[in-house]
Amino acid sequence: MVMVQTEDLCKSFGELHVLRDVSVTVQQGEVICIIGPSGAGKSTFLRSLNQLETINSGKIFIEEQLLLHRENNATIARAGKDDFKSLLLQMGMVFQSFNLFPHKTVLENITLAPQQVKNTPKAQANELAGVLLEKVGLAEKAGEYPSRLSGGQQQRVAIARALAMEPKIMLFDEPTSALDPELVGDVLAVMKQLAAEGMTMLVVSHEMGFAREVADKVLFMADGIVAEEGPPEVLFTNPQNPRTRQFLNSVLPQ
Repeated sequence: MVMVQTEDLCKSFGELHVLRDVSVTVQQGEVICIIGPSGAGKSTFLRSLNQLETINSGKIFIEEQLLLHRENNATIARAGKDDFKSLLLQMGMVFQSFNLFPHKTVLENITLAPQQVKNTPKAQANELAGVLLEKVGLAEKAGEYPSRLSGGQQQRVAIARALAMEPKIMLFDEPTSALDPELVGDVLAVMKQLAAEGMTMLVVSHEMGFAREVADKVLFMADGIVAEEGPPEVLFTNPQNPRTRQFLNSVLPQ
């Protein structure tokens, strides 16, 4: 099944064209890594999928259902209210900054949305949170507050919080960029485990090793377009686009 599909996505901020006719297809269970220079439109693309940004034009499909179709800043069609909400809930998102509630414990951070949005009974939400904390290696931290955790631990809690909504698709927007280098590995290990379990994932990342090892397909974005895409073993070793070659030469060890 096609889990995410976009057709000719365009997004501008005033005179700045951030996305230019971006068309992407993500199959169930695929891990797509999106790489490219700052300002390429990578984060805006992810944020457009879950409606944190409103596209100017293009189509977004989730699980082969039309979520939204816009042209010239006007909505042409969109899913009905209930379907729209349901489709958005299929996507979990993890940001650069952890965005945890500082006044709530780790357990409360994870269980809040399932209880409030999905009306999950508290006992059931707590049970799932325990399973997820075990998965991300933080079972003993359920009663702690975010300020007592390292950045890497907070990001793993943020992943558990997103997973608590039981999404079918996970969006990661540079999840390790705010972390000290020694904390990156634990977060990437959790993401690798999710990939191994078959989670459909779209990952914006500067971690080329992760993209090489885990991605089924790598998209190179520059200047608002997908300039090149392909399996990592091809894109990293034999890029066809000069812009891709230039970028990889600048970020990969020589």
